[in-house]
Amino acid sequence: MSAYKIAAVPGDGIGVEVIAAGVEVLQALSKKSGFELDFKHFDWNSDNYLKNGHYIPEGGLQELKTFDAIFFGAVGALNVPDHISLWGLRLPICQGFDQYANVRPARVLPGVKSPLHNGEQIDWVVVRENSEGEYSGNGGRVHRGLPEEVATEVSVFTRAGVERIHRFAFELAQSRPCKHLTMVTKSNAQRHGMVLWDEIFYEVAKDFPDVKIDKELVDAVTTRMVLKPATLDVIVATNLHADILSDLAAALSGSLGIAPTANLNPRRDFPSMFEPIHGSAFDITGKGVANPIATFWTAAMMLEHLGEKAAAKHLMSAIEAVTESGLHTPDLGGTATTRQVTDAVIALINR
Repeated sequence: MSAYKIAAVPGDGIGVEVIAAGVEVLQALSKKSGFELDFKHFDWNSDNYLKNGHYIPEGGLQELKTFDAIFFGAVGALNVPDHISLWGLRLPICQGFDQYANVRPARVLPGVKSPLHNGEQIDWVVVRENSEGEYSGNGGRVHRGLPEEVATEVSVFTRAGVERIHRFAFELAQSRPCKHLTMVTKSNAQRHGMVLWDEIFYEVAKDFPDVKIDKELVDAVTTRMVLKPATLDVIVATNLHADILSDLAAALSGSLGIAPTANLNPRRDFPSMFEPIHGSAFDITGKGVANPIATFWTAAMMLEHLGEKAAAKHLMSAIEAVTESGLHTPDLGGTATTRQVTDAVIALINR
C-alpha cells in the first residue's frame, strides 16, 4: 500500500475551513482507494505571526521539505499588511522549494453557470511563472517620508527561469487534445525583460513543432478570454500577468470558489504545494458557507501529482456530480453550506 506524508497548512480565514473539508474528503478517498495519507497540521498563520513575530518558525522549511506534498489554505489577515503575510508564508515556500510552475486549470463545471453566454467553451490551463518576474522581491525604498521618496520594483527575468517555464507550458500543451499554446507578453512597452521572454518562447517552440502557437499582449488577451474563449487552450504568462489572468479565468468559470492551483516543482527536488485560488475571504470567514470545491479540485491535482490518478479521477467525478446536482454554496447562487457540499462529495466517494 502506498503511503504519503502531507503537510496541511490551513493558514488564515476560510483556509482553515476548506482545508479541514479537504482533509476529510481525502481521508475518505484514501480508505476507498487503498492508499494511506498521513497528515500533519502546521499552525503557521497570521495569529501566530502577531504573537511570535514570524509565520514560519526556525527550521520550518527544513521540516516541510520531508513531506510528499503541501496542502495549503490561504494567507492574509485584516490586521497584517498583505506584503508581510505573503512574503512571510506563501512566497518563502514557493521560492524556497523552487515551485516555479504555477498551474491553474479553468473550466465551467457541470451545473455551474458562467457569466459568459458561451462559457461552456472555456477549457483553459493558465501556466504562471512562479519564481521570478514581477514578484522577485528585487527593489527598495529610499528617502522614506520625504517629498523625494523613491520606491523601485525591479522585475527579474533570467534565461534559465524563462526557458524552463516555457518548456513546461509547451509540454503541457503537447499533452492536451488542442495542442495549442498562447504566449502572453507586454513586450511592446516593457522592452527588456519581456522581449527576452518573447525571444526564448520562440527558441523553445522549435522543439515542439506539433504545438500550435500564438502571441497576445496581456491587455488584449483579457478581451479574447471574454469574447472568444474557444480560441484559447494553454496560456503561459509571467508571475504578475498570469496571477491576474487566472483570477479572471476563475470568475468567468463561475466563481473563485471553484478554482484550484498547483505550485509545482517539476523536477521533484522539493515537495509541491497545492492551494485553492480564492484567498482568505474575510467577508465569509466563520459563516460555514465557504465553497470547498476549489479545495477538492486542488486535492485531485495533488493526487494526480502523487501518481494516484484513478483516485484523482474518482474525486473529480464526485465533484462534478455534486455541482451538477445544484447543491451550490452562495458564491454560485445557492444556499448550501460547506458541510453539506463536503458530505455530498464524501457520500459519492463511498457509494
